[in-house]
Amino acid sequence: MEYRNIAIIAHVDHGKTTLVDGLLKQTLKLGHGEEIAERAMDSNDLEKERGITILAKNTAVEYNGVKINIVDTPGHADFGGEVERVLGMVDGALVLVDAAEGPMPQTRFVLRKAIELGLKPIVVINKIDRQDARPEEVVNLTFDLMAELGANDDQLDFPILYAIAREGKAFKDLNNPQEDMHELFEMVLEQIPAPSVDLEAPFQMLVTNLDYSEYLGRIVLGRVQRGTVKKGEFVQLMHKDGTMTKSRVVQPFTHMGLRRIEVDQVGAGDIVALAGIEDAQIGETVADLADPEALPIITVDEPTVSMIFQPNTSPFAGKEGKYVTSRHINDRLKREVMTNVSLKVEEIRPDEFKVSGRGELHLSILLETMRREGYEVQVGAPQVIIREIDGEKHEPIEHLVIDVPDHHSSTVIGVLGARKGQMVNMEPQGSRTRVEFKIPSRALFGFRTQFLSMTQGEGIMSHIFDGYAPWAGELKTRQNGSLVSMEDGVAFAYSIWKLQDRGSFFIDAGQEVYVGMIVGENAREQDMNVNVCKNKKLTNVRSSGADEALTLIPPKRMSLEDALEYIADDELVELTPQSIRLRKKVLNPSFRK
Repeated sequence: MEYRNIAIIAHVDHGKTTLVDGLLKQTLKLGHGEEIAERAMDSNDLEKERGITILAKNTAVEYNGVKINIVDTPGHADFGGEVERVLGMVDGALVLVDAAEGPMPQTRFVLRKAIELGLKPIVVINKIDRQDARPEEVVNLTFDLMAELGANDDQLDFPILYAIAREGKAFKDLNNPQEDMHELFEMVLEQIPAPSVDLEAPFQMLVTNLDYSEYLGRIVLGRVQRGTVKKGEFVQLMHKDGTMTKSRVVQPFTHMGLRRIEVDQVGAGDIVALAGIEDAQIGETVADLADPEALPIITVDEPTVSMIFQPNTSPFAGKEGKYVTSRHINDRLKREVMTNVSLKVEEIRPDEFKVSGRGELHLSILLETMRREGYEVQVGAPQVIIREIDGEKHEPIEHLVIDVPDHHSSTVIGVLGARKGQMVNMEPQGSRTRVEFKIPSRALFGFRTQFLSMTQGEGIMSHIFDGYAPWAGELKTRQNGSLVSMEDGVAFAYSIWKLQDRGSFFIDAGQEVYVGMIVGENAREQDMNVNVCKNKKLTNVRSSGADEALTLIPPKRMSLEDALEYIADDELVELTPQSIRLRKKVLNPSFRK
């Protein structure tokens, strides 16, 4: 069979997963009888809830007798490790660009990787039905970006398609729109090179992803570089340290639509899954038993942000979670590192782990997953990873793009300037302004919430790691102190009502609190110890019914990301399957002074 292997790469929310939906729907009408849900590739709960792709996943469709393997990749910079890992499996890429927004930071990142690997791009201008669409201008911007990233002449001579992925339409000519995606399929067959297939050579495959099945154990996924392998055949697993393990292929699988299909043999050029190779890690090679030869190991960019993970030590520890000890946390983090290639875990002490990743979102998704699995952890504030270059302290820098209504632009520029941001570009776009900055990564901790309130929810911001630069100096990103409980007990409405003018609260009346738990944000700079467990004393002179009505301001609900952005260096986030609480590292107020 003939193959084409393509990845779909784009900035977040430019329509990758929706485009895959359209491709699947149109090819599976051919009698596979599968019902395609919306965003069918976003299979885990967190992806469905947040509407984002976190893990790179592959599917396959058949068109005119050619099997097209499609890899859907994440758009968030924090999951860049997923993208880097899978680009080695493909020969070409569909580069999706929003017809209104144009190329954004993540487009730049994944394009740079694709160009370095010599992949052939097909540019798809999506969402051309938007009122503010400017397809011709966006094509020129994409060309300029590719030229800037050092694309060769063949890559710069890219074919262009226009699409409305939501409606399942893609076509070559803006003036001659089509009702389906057949022109996209034809362009893939025509423009993307077929993989070079040598079925007679010794078997060789690089492990680019791992999966797990209750019945078959570990499943390795990757593209077969050469040769074939049959069910029951023995192979060599070549580890990163040069050692080899003899393994047996229990069951080979190939992909069609959303299903894995059991087959007796898989061969070069196809993206396949093999069950039975138990000790495999991402980046290792599965090779022929008699003539093993290793492929180059996958390398991904280094992490830029770290957090300290510890077992929960608060007075409420162990009440809500199932896995609460440091041994449980250690085992879980070791399992995560096997599949999450851009994550690093270092054991500082037996009950303290330094976990490093690509950004706050990367680490908060891991925390949210652990929390849902029944783990209890407490984590410190995110810290950037400092490097020493030529004897000088260097820190990670982000390329930040903000898109705001004109009347908010000066305020946002002022705030970013105070956070050591340097403006590198500014261009008006109708009634909005797009501004680009180079800014220290740590300056963006806690900025998103402030940005949304400054722009009344109308601003769009996205950023991507841009390299290391000399340390920018001290930075103050948080203006307010915390309101900290000085008593154990249940919070009373009366106490909260009395303290409302001192700051905003994170807790409801009737909620249990403990000494050292953060119950709200102070209106001033310093922390303040408060007693929320004090009720109104009633005397026999005044009847209890003659009370004034207590009007409580609704508390500020903290999501996991909000909590991580909010905490200072002397504070922790306590996570359990049911609660997200904030606390001081040192609970006793007299020891905190």
